[in-house]
Amino acid sequence: MEGLAERSGLSFRGLIYIEHGQRSPSVLTLLDIAAGLDVEPGELVNHIAQEESGKSAPDGSR
Repeated sequence: MEGLAERSGLSFRGLIYIEHGQRSPSVLTLLDIAAGLDVEPGELVNHIAQEESGKSAPDGSR
């Protein structure tokens, strides 16, 4: 998580709040997180939406 904070330019504590659902990230923050994870923003958003709906990803992973 510390590495993601460094790569995304976000604070470690801010990421923890987002991870635990205590804060909702803005679109710009989601873009920063996606960049830090080296994934396309749509991939990140789709993953979050699938987790919330309890559905598996198209490739069968979660």
